[in-house]
Amino acid sequence: MPSNDVRILAQAAVPTAAVGAVAAVISGMVAGGRGAVGAIVATLVVILFMGIGLYVLQRTAKSLPHLFQAMGLMLYTAQILLLFIFMAAVKNTTLFNPRAFAFTLLAGTLVWIAAQTRAHMKAKILYVEPESGSTTTSSKGEKPENSGTRREG
Repeated sequence: MPSNDVRILAQAAVPTAAVGAVAAVISGMVAGGRGAVGAIVATLVVILFMGIGLYVLQRTAKSLPHLFQAMGLMLYTAQILLLFIFMAAVKNTTLFNPRAFAFTLLAGTLVWIAAQTRAHMKAKILYVEPESGSTTTSSKGEKPENSGTRREG
């Protein structure tokens, strides 16, 4: 991953992990050890799901830029659906408190999205990749030739 992508990943994952830690403490006080375990599992699920999604989206942006927007919409829809399916699958678990898990999952997802949005807005990402040589002027300082067709008359 290029450094810009890693920076965006870190700027989204760190606040999510911090919210997960706070949620684990609160869940531990409210629901006991099972609540803390639920909050930790939810935080790990959010970071894993959203991190993989960010990686896929960045790869799509580089290899198929014309599909970037559609891929982003499809990816976020798929992530939300997968999170709901995951929640339904662990609804009756005895390993952790499902309520603490659900609230932490929701909070972590919202924090991830907000942090990723902020990171993208602050990132200085070039929309057009500059070429290695300048095409506007030649090395002798002459005007560039017009590459379009010219009508005379």
